Amino acid sequence: MSLGLSEQEILRRESLKQLRELGINPYPAEAYEINAYAADINENYERDKTAYKNISIAGRLMTRRIMGSASFAELQDSTGRVQLYLKRDDLCPGEDKTLYNTVFKKLLDLGDYIGIKGYVFTTQTGEISVHVTALTVLAKSLKPLPVVKRDDDGNIYDGFTDPELRYRMRYVDLTVNPDYKQIFINRSKVINTMRNYFDSQGWMEVETPILQAVHGGAAARPFATHHNTLDMPLFLRIANELYLKRLIVAGFDGVYEFGKMFRNEGMDRTHNPEFTSMEIYVAYKDYVWMMKMVEECLEKVALAIHNSPVVKVGKHDIDFSGPYERLTMYESIQKYTGIDISNMNEAELAQTCKNLGIEIDNTMGRGKLIDEIFSEKVEANLIQPTFITDYPIEMTPLAKKHRSKEGLVERFELFVNGKEIANAYSELNDPIDQKERFEEQLKLAARGDDEAMAMDDDFVRALEYGMPPTSGLGIGIDRLVMLMTNQSTIQEVLFFPQMRPEKKAKITTDQDFVDAGVTAEWVPVIRKMGFNTVEELKAGNPNKVFNDLGGMRKKLKLEIAMPTKDEVMNWFN
Repeated sequence: MSLGLSEQEILRRESLKQLRELGINPYPAEAYEINAYAADINENYERDKTAYKNISIAGRLMTRRIMGSASFAELQDSTGRVQLYLKRDDLCPGEDKTLYNTVFKKLLDLGDYIGIKGYVFTTQTGEISVHVTALTVLAKSLKPLPVVKRDDDGNIYDGFTDPELRYRMRYVDLTVNPDYKQIFINRSKVINTMRNYFDSQGWMEVETPILQAVHGGAAARPFATHHNTLDMPLFLRIANELYLKRLIVAGFDGVYEFGKMFRNEGMDRTHNPEFTSMEIYVAYKDYVWMMKMVEECLEKVALAIHNSPVVKVGKHDIDFSGPYERLTMYESIQKYTGIDISNMNEAELAQTCKNLGIEIDNTMGRGKLIDEIFSEKVEANLIQPTFITDYPIEMTPLAKKHRSKEGLVERFELFVNGKEIANAYSELNDPIDQKERFEEQLKLAARGDDEAMAMDDDFVRALEYGMPPTSGLGIGIDRLVMLMTNQSTIQEVLFFPQMRPEKKAKITTDQDFVDAGVTAEWVPVIRKMGFNTVEELKAGNPNKVFNDLGGMRKKLKLEIAMPTKDEVMNWFN
């Protein structure tokens, strides 16, 4: 008896064994050639019936209706489902009917991967189907798929819907909920559309280090690790900005990178500790030029996904065709709070936060306090694409000072549906100014700000060799995909979002059952009845267990003494 296996899992392993005894390899090594797909068959067969007389298709067996010497089934491949028609004498034209009578009817299970050869026809009821002439077992499924029930109209009413299970077992989720695949197909379209647009402008895609000796390029807490050979600390990158700007110093006119970033911070509906960002840097440009570029790029993305610049996001119709509204940071706060903070010092900002009911602490400098006011009182109001521009210098250590406004920097963030999805600067290229900004960050770190930037002496040295005027942009790909696919949580657009450790069920040994009072010869029967732990057994109904034991004794033709009802009752004490 296998510990911890359900009755279905035990039966599937028995079928696996029988397949091998028949000389059928349930996991063959040979390639299986495919020349047709379910969606293509369903969409195009009626237009060109001659093209589907000799097809080869593969996928999972998802449903089966056995009717004696003929059966119907459904096969699901990467594009959808198609009906199969299997006739015993056509599948097994000789005397040996094992492939149909034993393999198909008894040893195959729902979820198994099979290869099918045959021809397409239309049934008397008008259903496009594949008449099967050859069947190959490609992979035996040892765990049963969740049963997703549908009504007569095809609507799901009992599905695999628990988010905890869906995100943890995405391989099951996308099998039984194939409609979710479109989210990830569109995610790929978002990235490819942006990549093609950048390439068309002559900008080059590059790769920069993920393990970095100095965490920089953003205000965030890093993940720390240690390199044994070099005996030095390293950090998973929180941003790739400083390396990309080194490449502008090196003489490239435009570079971009799609890459993973890692921030050791909280998790919620819009934050995952590992996320995808696109950063691009273009020489001889500024943040005003970058706003126009972003409008053009995002309109192309919306058109690629929806054939329209207008995207439905929750109850809002978001219009990605430019131009977008532009507000300065100070203007946006005054618009939504009625308070002008432009000339406030740190103490006055702290008092303003308290007056607005915003929680703060002593580690927060002027930039952090402004950021808290903006986050709490402004962000949620920015539904249509809106550029927030001209940030206080304290909020942005890497942006160039504003050309005409004292105390500000040339920066914008793009907000859509109440969330920031893009951040851009006219990049700081004055090495002396840059070093002073880093030193201010060190002072904040000394006050306890664990998101303050570290000093990056090599980056300052790179700037000392000269970096031309440059505009840089970062876009959060996960949030952009959320918008373009109308999803409210970041987990829905990540194949494998970060999860808490899975709680492992305690393995109960045979001796545990014996210690609970079950006689040793009855332990395998108890397990076969579906009780894998003593706790599961004790949660059962004693009278039902007693009656079921009698039924199992008869079904399995066991020659062991039936326990008395009192003995069974003692198992539950």
